[in-house]
Amino acid sequence: MHATRKLWTWLAVICVLSFAVLGWVGTEIYLTAPPIPKQVISTKGTVLFSEGQVQRGQEAWLSAGGQQLGSVWGHGSYVAPDWSADWLHREALALRELWSQRDFDKPFEQLGVGQQGELNGRLKSEMRRNTYDAKTGTITLSPERAEAVAQVARHYISLFGTDPSLDKLREQYAMNAGSLPDPVDLQALPAFMFWSAWSAATDRPGESDLSYTSNWPHEPLVDNTPTAGAGIWSIASIIFMIAAIAGMIFYHSTATEEGDPTPPKADPLFDLKPTPSMQATRKYFYVVIGLILAQVGMGVITAHYAVEGQSFFGFPLAQILPFTVSRTIHTQFAVLWIATAWLATGLYIAPAISGHEPKFQKLGVDVLFYALLFIVVGSTAFGWLGSLQHLGNNFSFWIGNQGLEYTSMGRIWQVLLFIGLLFWVTLLGRGLLPALKKPSESRGLIAMVFLAALCIGAFYATSLTWGPHTHYSMIEYWRWWLVHLWVEGFFEVFATAVIALLFTRLGLIRATTANSAIVLETIVFLFGGILGTLHHLYFTGTPTFVIAIGAMFSALEVVPLAMIGVEAYRNYQRSKAAPWVQTYKWSILCFIAVGFWNVVGAGLLGFSVNTPIALYYMQGLNLTAAHGHAALFGVYGMLGIGLLLFCLRGMSDRAAWSDRLLQPMFWSLNIGLGMMVFISLVPAGIYQAWASITKGMWFARSPEVVHSHLMETLVWMRVPGDVVFAIGTLFLTLFALRLLTRGQRKQPAMAPVAGAKRA
Repeated sequence: MHATRKLWTWLAVICVLSFAVLGWVGTEIYLTAPPIPKQVISTKGTVLFSEGQVQRGQEAWLSAGGQQLGSVWGHGSYVAPDWSADWLHREALALRELWSQRDFDKPFEQLGVGQQGELNGRLKSEMRRNTYDAKTGTITLSPERAEAVAQVARHYISLFGTDPSLDKLREQYAMNAGSLPDPVDLQALPAFMFWSAWSAATDRPGESDLSYTSNWPHEPLVDNTPTAGAGIWSIASIIFMIAAIAGMIFYHSTATEEGDPTPPKADPLFDLKPTPSMQATRKYFYVVIGLILAQVGMGVITAHYAVEGQSFFGFPLAQILPFTVSRTIHTQFAVLWIATAWLATGLYIAPAISGHEPKFQKLGVDVLFYALLFIVVGSTAFGWLGSLQHLGNNFSFWIGNQGLEYTSMGRIWQVLLFIGLLFWVTLLGRGLLPALKKPSESRGLIAMVFLAALCIGAFYATSLTWGPHTHYSMIEYWRWWLVHLWVEGFFEVFATAVIALLFTRLGLIRATTANSAIVLETIVFLFGGILGTLHHLYFTGTPTFVIAIGAMFSALEVVPLAMIGVEAYRNYQRSKAAPWVQTYKWSILCFIAVGFWNVVGAGLLGFSVNTPIALYYMQGLNLTAAHGHAALFGVYGMLGIGLLLFCLRGMSDRAAWSDRLLQPMFWSLNIGLGMMVFISLVPAGIYQAWASITKGMWFARSPEVVHSHLMETLVWMRVPGDVVFAIGTLFLTLFALRLLTRGQRKQPAMAPVAGAKRA
């Protein structure tokens, strides 16, 4: 008990210090972010962009699809360009061509080597010189550069408008004509795009060869190349990671752990009678399966848009379901069904652990279910409607689609979801309270479950921190608090504690061992994970020390994965501990799969794009998508399915349970995911990385690469994996339908049979 108390103290200290540093970093980002000009003018006094247009352009881009329609500073979708890289390249080419025609009366390509070298040198000097005047809030450009900016602005106005000459390019970008029907928005959009590119190439005040985005994106024309810090801290982080892994292995090899207890002769939960509130969670899990099916369907459509940008096998689907909508639903539903599975698990296990059914608990579970269903349906429908009908910036922010990846639902829905999560924490706390009050060996685990749940409810408040006019650097700062800390942080702590608690209830691990292990694991995870959030923010207009902190601490996120294989093997052994454990075979195998995908998806693929030097070239390319698919579904998705199966086991008639359906479900999902990632996404990401390194980010995201024969072939090579994966979801659906139609039938009394016992 004394040792565990010390671990809790260390956990509290680490959390307080880490969040203090993360908050300080946020303050520094706010103070040193790229300045938003009041005006952009030429030296002749011509006004290119007026006050408020940069912010209005940001709102316009987000309402048109935002991070679902290309990306800015590398964050967003992969079919359309990264607009900051695209604008920067187009402006540099336009300016160089203007000089060539003016000075030599020839196109640049026809000039001699000396003349080209002269113009290239002048171009780098012009594009990197910072002409922002903080006193007046004005950026001043030379007349030639002002003309180049005007040329690129006309291109963007035509692209986001209805110019028929750009129809082919729109199809390649998977965007529809008339993305911004409001003339004011259409005129303001180029201001935001110019500003994002200006921030990416212009030297910071008092610096040379160092832009506000630490020289991202790679663009040789303007000397945008990796900084020395990106390389140094990448090397340091790898050394630090290897040393930490060695330390972890040494600790585990020298630490003495009690072995697993002798398992009970019979299932300890066999006679558990689900309470009314526990039974009420059944409908949550059926909604989870429905969301999985919808997410997979939208994923198929979204992937196909990478080949046919506006059609689905010739059918003009984009007229009613554009890429921005299908991808929004695909990414949003992934988070929603995983979160719903974990929330429902908490509501199910609370009375089971405490042995107490609070008054009106079932009513609370029912009310929360319909409230969450209302939020899911409402946010999806209004997001779809707002995108399709172009209902404007205010509608998009408040009730439609905010245009931010993984956090796309409108602000009203976010507020309602925040209230719903607080209500969930209240229901969970009511259910766990008797167990928290009662001294027991498991009380530390139960406390960890509740504290993680409390953080899940409280930290969703970070989705309410930005407004429609918030600086884009700060939006990214707070968005990654939500995506990284909420989804990847506290939800994982919650789920890990729940699994440990379930294993102790089954008598497969000792409660005393689990208490210490789960606190120690949380310490290791959050020590790297909290400040590791910064690895998403290397190139989003942040101070250079963000690269140092983010690189070193995100490397520590890999350290716990060094022992995942050992834990997976132990879980496999536990699945064979006694004949009755086969009842939970597929839940345990899902937990083992979580370990595998933690190593492969979060570890290998995650760290491949994690260091500053790697991310510099690969941010916003398909290697990021490979990591995202393998980690999000492989880790969090399989964890959600494992918990779903465990809970349904306890609420279902044993005769309705079918391992024959679960076996192909499990293997199809995992094999299909592996095929999808390693046959299609990883090769596509490697090819794009080569393009980014050799010519620049603009090239890696250009139609020349994205719609090359090789890339489109790799998209088609996703089909086998997608089909195998979809088969797995169908087996899960058939399994659930079998439980629904047969699960309530009363069976005659019979002796318990191994492999078919009720949990």
